[in-house]
Amino acid sequence: MGVWWWSIFLAAILFFHDFCASEIAPNYSFMQNATSAPSVSYYDYIIVGGGTAGCPLAATLSQNSSVLLLERGGSPYGNPNITSLSSFGAALSDLSPTSPSQRFISEDGVINARARVLGGGSCLNAGFYTRAPPDYVRDVGWNGRLVNESYEWVEEVVTFEPPMRQWQSAVRDGLLEAGVLPNNGFTYDHLYGTKIGGTIFDQKGQRHTAADLLEYANPTGLTVLLHASVHKILFRHKGKIRPLAHGVIFRDAKGAKRRAYLKNGPKNEIIISSGALGSPQLLMLSGVGPAEHLKAHNITVVLDQPLVGQGMSDNPMNAIFVPSPLPVEVSLIQVVGITHFGSYIEAASGENFAGGSSPPRDYGMFSPKIGQLSTVPPKHRTQEAIDKAVEYMNQLDDTAFRGGFILEKVMGPVSTGHLELRNRNPNENPSVTFNYFKEPQDLSRCVQGIQTIEKIIDSKAFSKFRYNFMSLPTLLNMTASGPINLLPKHSNASTSLEQYCKDTVMTIWHYHGGCQVGQVVDQDYKVLGVDALRVIDGSTFNYSPGTNPQATVMMLGRYMGVKILSERLAK
Repeated sequence: MGVWWWSIFLAAILFFHDFCASEIAPNYSFMQNATSAPSVSYYDYIIVGGGTAGCPLAATLSQNSSVLLLERGGSPYGNPNITSLSSFGAALSDLSPTSPSQRFISEDGVINARARVLGGGSCLNAGFYTRAPPDYVRDVGWNGRLVNESYEWVEEVVTFEPPMRQWQSAVRDGLLEAGVLPNNGFTYDHLYGTKIGGTIFDQKGQRHTAADLLEYANPTGLTVLLHASVHKILFRHKGKIRPLAHGVIFRDAKGAKRRAYLKNGPKNEIIISSGALGSPQLLMLSGVGPAEHLKAHNITVVLDQPLVGQGMSDNPMNAIFVPSPLPVEVSLIQVVGITHFGSYIEAASGENFAGGSSPPRDYGMFSPKIGQLSTVPPKHRTQEAIDKAVEYMNQLDDTAFRGGFILEKVMGPVSTGHLELRNRNPNENPSVTFNYFKEPQDLSRCVQGIQTIEKIIDSKAFSKFRYNFMSLPTLLNMTASGPINLLPKHSNASTSLEQYCKDTVMTIWHYHGGCQVGQVVDQDYKVLGVDALRVIDGSTFNYSPGTNPQATVMMLGRYMGVKILSERLAK
């Protein structure tokens, strides 16, 4: 496409930004429950999944096309368990069928969660916002200028500079003492050293999510259906060299079946943005996947694609709890140490990390209420173990909850696993194995990360937030044995950091893979072997981008929306 076309296109986008940004988010005129949708409808683009990638993608494509965005969950607006920082963890611990979070347990035994709400994981996470490193962008083959423009488009709506208070400041200064240099101050950029990143929580502690990016949408070009569970992508074969995606079957909250089809047109497409579990699951349910596995579930094979569901990874997280003699602020992730050895150091604090209960009885993103049971051995992390941990927590003195966790996350990771169907119900979780620490490099990075955390705890900057009589071995064994860990696997966790990493592995909810570029989709995210079908979300990642992926997932939705529209406008 010529330069002049590109200029006209960008001008149109800016115009619609100014036009739509004034629309109040909770009152989107284009959003409705699927029960009110027609039984059959037609669109230029059908997007399956209104999550972290799907919302910015839909908002962008709506500028010059008719777009249907199908979201299996409800609206995030008006739910304080989603919108308020002080209620972090409440949504993750909600196990009801209408919860914005759907719990799953990997075959490794680690309790995890996937989003079930408009806005996706940005409605549930700890809010940290940071861009991918430049070499990640280069290796993936993205256009650097458009990447930066897409990040900025996201940042205008959902990101803020976090307030730095005493405890987080002590962690930052402790990182610098530990040698994680230089001090990069506040920045969205991924830079070696210590920095303060962005947050999607504003100064009032209110969360802003990918759903807010729908403010950019052209209201006349977008239809958002909530509680719309897609069961199958429909393919046309007759007269086609390759299967052609041309529609979807979905059900509303009452179970009524509805169909949406693509309008006639060579550039109209279906785009799956259902996340690292949902996207490979839907491809398989639609007949694209390993043939023998599909046949075992009585699914008609459209395309034998054995790499669907492969390359599943979850970045392992390990942490040390440090009780504080002083009160500390409630904080989620604000500071990160980006090391040269491949571990990211972050921290969260507070007397009640948010449970909303009185007296405080929670550990926020490390709470057993949301399945973060640390060294309860992974295979023993059951609901019974969770209930016992919560009961034990309720008997503790308030001072037991005063302090914070300093965590490390392994970059990459190198270890991978796979995903398989359990049944043909799209509302139920597939089976997934991540193989934490299968590769020695991941374990080595964890050990070095824990060693760095130990240096932070021992630093002068952090000294007033720890008890002098608690040695590092004491803190390690305490984290590994209670109060949130009821069944420690080894009594000498402090003597072997390798064992500590294996015993205390948790998720930080950054899992990815299953529809990777070069394996299942091409460089333009088109599904290999079929036509008119793309996958655009974190399932396409080979490695998690930077310290926290949500910024890049939102950027990708915008980035690909711009590219697809520019292709549509090209002669």
